Amino acid sequence: MDTPMGQPAMAAPQEVRVNFTTTSTDLQLPEDRSSLLVVPTNLKRYGLSRILNSSSMLDTPSPIPLDFLINGEFLRTSLQEYLETHGLNAEETLTIQYVRSLIPPTYQASFEHDDWISAVDVLSATSRAGLWSGDKLAANQDRIVSASYDGLLQIWDPSGQCIARSSAGGHTASAKAAKFLSSTQIASAGLDRTVRIWKYAESDGGLQGTLRPSLELYGHKASVDALDVHGPTGRVLSASADGAIGLWTTSKSSAPAAPAGLLPGAGASESKKRKLSGASAAPQRGPLSLMAIHHSPATAVCFDPTDASVAYSASQDHTIRTIDLTTSKVENAITTAHPLLALAALHRHSSSSVLLAAATAARHITLVDPRVSATTTSVLTLRGHKNMVSSLAAGPENDYSLVSGSYDGTCRIWDLRSARAGTKSEGGGSVSESVYVIERESLKGARQRKVAGDVPGRGAKVFGVAWDKTFGIVSAGEDKMVQINRGQDILASS
Repeated sequence: MDTPMGQPAMAAPQEVRVNFTTTSTDLQLPEDRSSLLVVPTNLKRYGLSRILNSSSMLDTPSPIPLDFLINGEFLRTSLQEYLETHGLNAEETLTIQYVRSLIPPTYQASFEHDDWISAVDVLSATSRAGLWSGDKLAANQDRIVSASYDGLLQIWDPSGQCIARSSAGGHTASAKAAKFLSSTQIASAGLDRTVRIWKYAESDGGLQGTLRPSLELYGHKASVDALDVHGPTGRVLSASADGAIGLWTTSKSSAPAAPAGLLPGAGASESKKRKLSGASAAPQRGPLSLMAIHHSPATAVCFDPTDASVAYSASQDHTIRTIDLTTSKVENAITTAHPLLALAALHRHSSSSVLLAAATAARHITLVDPRVSATTTSVLTLRGHKNMVSSLAAGPENDYSLVSGSYDGTCRIWDLRSARAGTKSEGGGSVSESVYVIERESLKGARQRKVAGDVPGRGAKVFGVAWDKTFGIVSAGEDKMVQINRGQDILASS
């Protein structure tokens, strides 16, 4: 058709050659269809998704929302803008990886505590403890445990009903950590320098429950700030401000005697000792091993997800240490540039190895390879938080997703498949940015007076986070609220 007189002709959009690839077995193109196409450069994610869902490509019965990565970076602009930003021209052939779209996590509910909440963990059919429990886990026995600064543990159901609360025989100072060992057993630790094992039972069809102390574990000489557990072996790991890592058993008969000098009332008169010991009905025991391996407070510890005889610890002394629990010896030490505050292990199924995510006081997260044979220990840096990163949890459905909680009052979700080259000011290397940010609902609608120099997250610091396929992302902190956010397959397995 001729262009009307006096009107300029519309310039045809530029085109670029693209090669579509995927690691998703269920999204592979049929063999008789080419992955190499020429497409307009003005296309964005939606346009590319329509092409792949068309009858000439995947021929899906209903459209599958897709996301696209180029050189490990999610495409968030048009192809033209990507080319211009990266100094490329339309004569290049772009290799574009497609994956299922990331679905934003939506707010579900909040449960209020009486004091700041330091830690949360979950029990469900898809959680670690639920899988360890097997048939002993009742149908729909989905529970959250929270540990708070008032020294109490609370058990919640998904509707926010408090089913059980610790009382007599509990922590005498702030509770700093709590983990489900099974559907009937919980471990906790706190500022009172103890690790405690609890027996949990429910009645009235799950409407009521009881938390009773079954074991008090002594050995640390300062606050116990982090725990990990391994239900099948009944083992508990602890990290303490005294710089030591503790290994404990939940078995009363096989646990060593507690150090007499650390028991309540040590150094007091005999009558006061009897009075203090009578206040606790639980047996008192000591550690299987207490490893003084850090030179500053130990802040995090976790079992290797593939081998319960191996553990990893992190500390404010900037180090991550690999521990052989059978010998209680450090097998490897990695020194980072900053104090470390939290640790999470990601099992890389493709290589049967482990990647460690370490949260730093410098507002970022460092991904490291803990293997002694690794030629490069630092793998990736996650940047975006505006205050210290306090907690981490690996995604439940794959080996490339992670959630972090921070003193900036947010949780951030990370997709480790997306990475870019770090700038000079970022120290180079590979850098990734979060794909979603979860804010505290307690701050929404509240008038926050912005003051020059104010610290991000004031009044809403996140202290603990857990990620479960059933529950979604559960977080808690300074606002005294347990908050649940979930999205169906936020970062689904490819």
